[in-house]
Amino acid sequence: VSELISREYGAPVQSPESGHDVTLLYDLTAISGDAEAVFYKAAMLRRNCFASVFETMFNHQKAGGNKGDAAVVHYRDGESMYLQAFKDRVTVVFSTLFQDDDDIVIGKVFLQEFKEGRKGNMQAPQVLFSHRDPPQELAGTSAATGPNVGYITFVLEPRHIASPDQTINLIHTFRDYLHYHIK
Repeated sequence: VSELISREYGAPVQSPESGHDVTLLYDLTAISGDAEAVFYKAAMLRRNCFASVFETMFNHQKAGGNKGDAAVVHYRDGESMYLQAFKDRVTVVFSTLFQDDDDIVIGKVFLQEFKEGRKGNMQAPQVLFSHRDPPQELAGTSAATGPNVGYITFVLEPRHIASPDQTINLIHTFRDYLHYHIK
């Protein structure tokens, strides 16, 4: 992560403040050029932190990937994102916690629409949903189980990662997108 952050931000990267992983410091009186572009880049910090993991897995896949090429991002208490590179795909698995039984039902219906959408557009990535138990890709990991745990798997084929920035921009916010539509 730090390599990508340094590449993207340069001088504004400071030693992290206590309790944080990244600190950016801008002197607003010294911004020259397009201030809006500077603000936009700063606002993309979360995306860029996720991007480093995606870029690594995409590069592993392009290099022939194997089952050992995996990463875990713990992005919320009790929720994680698992990425795994294979020679023919990258799988992205989101674990998410549903607050109540209604959320589980609505989530299942919502995710069924993703499956149905693929029937109309075969170029879309395959989307799988499992409830309570982690998918087979996470066998042997410390992935959570329980009545309020759901797993959403995206199977990204080489055509989906041909434009890595677009894929990262769309997929890194999926968990928020899902919960927004549930509530």
